[in-house]
Amino acid sequence: MMTNLFSTFDPSTSTTMSTNWMSMMLFLYIFPMKFWVMNSRIQTTNNVILGSLLKELKMTLNNKSKEMIIMMLSLFMFILVNNSMGLLPYIFTSTSHMSMNMTLAIPMWMSIMMFSWINKTKMMLIHLTPMGTPEALMPFMVMIEMISNIIRPVSLSVRLTANMITGHLLMTLLETSMSINSMPVLAVQMFLMMFETAVAFIQSYVFMMLMTLYISEVNYENT
Repeated sequence: MMTNLFSTFDPSTSTTMSTNWMSMMLFLYIFPMKFWVMNSRIQTTNNVILGSLLKELKMTLNNKSKEMIIMMLSLFMFILVNNSMGLLPYIFTSTSHMSMNMTLAIPMWMSIMMFSWINKTKMMLIHLTPMGTPEALMPFMVMIEMISNIIRPVSLSVRLTANMITGHLLMTLLETSMSINSMPVLAVQMFLMMFETAVAFIQSYVFMMLMTLYISEVNYENT
């Protein structure tokens, strides 16, 4: 019996070690090995999803930006696998922690900002004042645009963290307060599990696409 609803998000299994973070490496063992294993339904579904995302990324980013496309697909799969693994019993959900999500968001956002301000200073200054802004409002618009750029990694991390925590808390409350012998309760639990699976996919997609849009603003290839 859990003494605290949030104990499921505790990364520590003892007083000295936080071994639950090792759950992030599980995707290395379950990731489809298409080069030496025959295609399965999971592999086929994975290929369809990645193929659709690849087409969308090619439209959003420059078709020549192969490195950025591969990085975005890898980011999507990493977040999706960790979100999905967290739905299984006794597996720690790493993406429910701000420290984990900020580790993903801040370095990528920082690299985009450094690349932009070093190589495209004029373009970045132009973006601080939207077209048609009255001269009297320009100082305020510059401050607003700067703040909106600075909080981008925070908003990405908070969105993913909040959605993961909310779903897991709902499932925990339902499991601990009701008996699974009741068919209506079982139906609600199954619906909630399917809903959380969809949320895991959607949040992975949202995180990847927002980061892709931030990169596309820089016009990566045309330096």
